Amino acid sequence: MKNKLIAYPTLSRLSRQTTLSTLSTLGTLLLITLNSFLLQAQDANLSNFTKKLEETTSKNAQEKVYLHLDKPYYAIGDDIWFKAYTVNAKTGLPSTISGLLYVELITEKDSVAKQLKLPMKSGITWGDFKLTDSLSEGNYRIRAYTQWMRNAGPEFYFDKTIKIGNAWANKVFTKSNHVLSTENNQQKISTTIQFTDKQDIAYGNAPVNFEVKLGNKTVERGKAVTNAQGEITVTATNKQPDALKSGYIMANITLPNKQVISKNIPLKTTSKEVDAQVFPEGGKLVENLPNKVAIKSVNSSGLGEPTSGTIVSSDGTEISKFETNKLGMGSFFLNPASGQTYKANLAFADGTKKTIDLPVADKSGRILSVSNLDSTKMSIKVYLSQDLLNKEDYNLIAQHNGIVFFSTKVTSAKQVVSLTVPKDSLPSGIIQISLLSSTFVPLNERIVFVNNLHDKIEVQPENLKPSYGKRAKVDLSLATTNQGKPIQGSFSVAVTNTAAVKPDPENETNILTKLLLTSDLVGYVEKPNYYFLKNDRDTRFDLDNLLLTQGWRKIDWKQVADGTEAMAKFPAEKRLQISGTVTKGGKPVVKGKVSLVSFSGGFFMTDTLTDDKGRFNFDKIEFLDSTKFVVQARTDKDRKFVDIVMDVVPGQVTNKNPNTGDIEVNVNQALAGYLQESSKYFDDQTKRGLLNRTILLDEVSIVEKRKPTYNSANLGGAGNADAVITAKDLETAFSLSQYLQGRIAGVQIRNGQAFARNSQTPMAINVDGMMMDGDSFNLDDIVVQDIETVEVLKNIANTAIYGIRGGSGVLIINTKRGDGPRTVNNYTPGLINYIPKGYAVVREFYSPKYDVKPDSRPDLRTTVFWEPQMVSDAAGKAKISYFNTDVPGVYRIVVEGIDVNGSLARKVMTYEVK
Repeated sequence: MKNKLIAYPTLSRLSRQTTLSTLSTLGTLLLITLNSFLLQAQDANLSNFTKKLEETTSKNAQEKVYLHLDKPYYAIGDDIWFKAYTVNAKTGLPSTISGLLYVELITEKDSVAKQLKLPMKSGITWGDFKLTDSLSEGNYRIRAYTQWMRNAGPEFYFDKTIKIGNAWANKVFTKSNHVLSTENNQQKISTTIQFTDKQDIAYGNAPVNFEVKLGNKTVERGKAVTNAQGEITVTATNKQPDALKSGYIMANITLPNKQVISKNIPLKTTSKEVDAQVFPEGGKLVENLPNKVAIKSVNSSGLGEPTSGTIVSSDGTEISKFETNKLGMGSFFLNPASGQTYKANLAFADGTKKTIDLPVADKSGRILSVSNLDSTKMSIKVYLSQDLLNKEDYNLIAQHNGIVFFSTKVTSAKQVVSLTVPKDSLPSGIIQISLLSSTFVPLNERIVFVNNLHDKIEVQPENLKPSYGKRAKVDLSLATTNQGKPIQGSFSVAVTNTAAVKPDPENETNILTKLLLTSDLVGYVEKPNYYFLKNDRDTRFDLDNLLLTQGWRKIDWKQVADGTEAMAKFPAEKRLQISGTVTKGGKPVVKGKVSLVSFSGGFFMTDTLTDDKGRFNFDKIEFLDSTKFVVQARTDKDRKFVDIVMDVVPGQVTNKNPNTGDIEVNVNQALAGYLQESSKYFDDQTKRGLLNRTILLDEVSIVEKRKPTYNSANLGGAGNADAVITAKDLETAFSLSQYLQGRIAGVQIRNGQAFARNSQTPMAINVDGMMMDGDSFNLDDIVVQDIETVEVLKNIANTAIYGIRGGSGVLIINTKRGDGPRTVNNYTPGLINYIPKGYAVVREFYSPKYDVKPDSRPDLRTTVFWEPQMVSDAAGKAKISYFNTDVPGVYRIVVEGIDVNGSLARKVMTYEVK
């Protein structure tokens, strides 16, 4: 037999071809068992096809990203510390495709509260979100992606729901209870909301305005007054239960001091309906062939619903019984008889019942069946219906994100073809097995999961004690190896006290669950770490059912066969860049000079020339977020009346929360224990002056002189000027320089520039917060009708805030649109103020050094230690040191990481503090 195999070792990711005749010397990579069937040799067509597959997926290799968070949930006042690991989805190696990562904090109303743009090196970066008291409690999401990932869509971003509570900066706490009922075939939602203060004292007799929103549609508005227990009841009817499945109630309560507080109460579900679906293995049922069928039951909250049931044929015969696991997934076998149809009679835990139809079986077809319950090998079988014997041969391919690990011809000479594949020849992760026709049309597909130990990094503590004292120093040495050999890798370490931060092992998202499992699945996966806590037969059975119910086709086989390439709408970002196009009269300016200037944090200037299409690109620059630039362009003959259009990449639309099962209705109640511990820490930090509230909890009335309300870029504050010229003053002005001439004492206009106090240096010009080049900036470059105000600063009391740049006086020009667009090219031909998105400032986690600087004040940190970049040396050794807090309990150390070969690490260790 000359059946050729294509196998790729996971660690080196190098391709290797071999034949069955050499398996005895290379070790057993594939065992092919012959049970009255025959496998034909792989032909040139199959070899060419697998080559096309690898070429296509290499050119369009996607990325996967995972964020290691220091905690599973947070409170207002906390920092969310994270480290990002981005890998090439095809090779599994740390990604070099992109050099920039976007990380967003998204509210439960699906709006972006904060966005960070971070530089990546070999797929690694880190940062944090400060949870200020401008935010409220709720179900937030952290989403991370690269521009390149946008080509594949948001289904494959890192998107995790996290609960954020609020006790430290909160005056109103809510507790809600939802009751669902059906009236006149319409879903009715009755919600009782209780309003209390921090001491759990009810806000009685308080007016409340409320609005009920389902999807983006308002279905109810009203007013109510709380009873003595601080409660109101809100009732709404959902007339479109199939379309409007969830939403929220926005309630505004007026407190005794007349302060109005807004609260959002999630409506996680508006229906009691359980959705049950069946999924034939490989895609179809075929008459007179053994079919494995998976079933999944999900309640309206997005969580699995335990189900039992029977399969009954159309003639009333009970064929089999089944029962799902706690996550609502299970499977059964069915051999459909000719002419029969089948139903599943389901029974749920609450006593309700439901009947669903199974798909009608095809009279002719193929079945692809995989048994993956053995820890060392998987069995693959192909069944053919009788009428397909001795006709077309088929192609069987097993691949992982385009890397082919097994491909062979399957003959139609026998009705059953069986293969046995050892798992140690496959990488950890999802393997897609596809049965294709002779012309490579997909017929049956199946995904399976492999979890090997040989491609994981082993992390072992060398000197971790079982217990330590309060404030004791922990010097921890770690040894990192792979198959007994030391490795160099990048790791992140989080230490928390389980007394405050209680772990939920089954529901944890970690580096293994994300990069090996959920990143290759569409849809919500409940309790992802449940499938990694054990490697026993029951867990493998449950994991196999998960893949049977959430499997999908990731590769377009027609595109591979045709050799066509998908167009990438979003090119990979390697670094920051500022680019655009210069035109004059609608035609590109060729070899025009473009200057980039910034005064933020010091003076910076560089220039370049436009190409034959009028394009320019500054791509060798690094700058922090909110850096202000001036882009100035001229023609090759130094003419400035040109138009500049900056390149703008459209922002990512915020989709609905895909993790419906993780939404918590009563966040503060769910996090009560953590909020109690964290509030002690925040109160202590506030007393020390290390944590400040930005919003006053009590309304304070201040009587002061009314300040101007117009938008102003004046660093000294709007109106703090020697003279203020308004848009009304300029209504009849022909130009700004013409209006200013002779009107402002001590200011002269010469050649379109303003001079103060007989200075030979022009006054500094500030347009919407951007300092212009006074030597080349002409006042008439700005259209006078676009000006809202001009503030004239001459006296040192007003100019001192501008330092040396204000020595000759300052003109603050505030345009009517200056607070909106990030560019003002409508106002000054050849000149643009531009504030691009730059790198976020990366802060360092504070860890006290009690051996260097003793401190008797209480230490109540909830995150004991966070280190985003712990690197092991050539001997595989890594060390960290930190001090415990004053709070006793079981401390939990979580280490995650990756090495240059893409091998992953996760290690959880504990010790006690007494």
